[in-house]
Parts: sequence; C-alpha cells; structure tokens
Amino acid sequence: MASSASQVPDVIVVGVDGSQHAAEALRAAIRQAELTDSLVHAVLAWEWPSIFSVPEPLPGQEGLTFEEQAEHRLDVAVEAAAGPGPHPRIRKRVVQGSPTQVLLDAAQDAALLVVGSRGYGGFRGIMLGSVSTHLAQYAPCSVLIVRTGAES
Repeated sequence: MASSASQVPDVIVVGVDGSQHAAEALRAAIRQAELTDSLVHAVLAWEWPSIFSVPEPLPGQEGLTFEEQAEHRLDVAVEAAAGPGPHPRIRKRVVQGSPTQVLLDAAQDAALLVVGSRGYGGFRGIMLGSVSTHLAQYAPCSVLIVRTGAES
C-alpha cells in the first residue's frame, strides 16, 4: 500500500452490478480504502442483451440506453454504500463488456480487487459465482471475495 503522501495512492477496484453481494463488496472496498488511504474504482460492466433476453427498463429509466441505465445503477450503488456525494476518493466507471474481462482489465494496476461472492446470475446455495471464481484464479492482484450475511 502507498506509504507516503507524495506517492500516488493505491487503487482498489470493486465490481458493482446492483446486487446485494456487490453492495457488500463496495462497502468493504470503501472501508479498506479508508484504512489504507487508497482510491476506490467502482466498475460496472454491461453487455448488450441477446435478442431473446432484452430486460424491461426499471421504473423511471424508460427511454435510457443500456449504458445510461448502467451509469444510473452505479450511481445508486455508490450513493447507497458511501452516502450522499461528493465522493472524492471514489471513481466510477461503466464499461461495455463481459464482467470478468472488464474487471481483469481494470485490476491490471490495482493493489486489490473486491467482488461479491455472487451477482445477479447466482444460484442459491452456490458458494462462489463464475465471475468471482474466475477472478480469484486469474486476477493480477490480490482478490477479496465478500460474502453477505445471508449466505450459509
């Protein structure tokens, strides 16, 4: 971790997808950043839906592009975890692509990558989702996988 004020602070990348697991991961990343005087890069990956799985827009988001919906989801998640802005030590980034690849790319120069144990696609009873499992194996930095209190 960064040891002097003249150095560039370390970066903690956290994957956000709007799920409860990601919310816990974001809170953990913010706490770790406070302890280590680091920056948090909250990253939300979005993908074009297939023609057979176009999601219904959330209330109030009708007419927004998929990217704008993702930006809104990230804004809401950061505000829920960190409180009302501004958040000078939190950078938000929305990237189109597969969550696994987007987070691996974002973590290239990070000190830590934080993810929830499962996202929206998780099946109940599974300890780790496919994204968190892949990141634990291939991330270029340390990985913290956060479980929620609801998991057993």
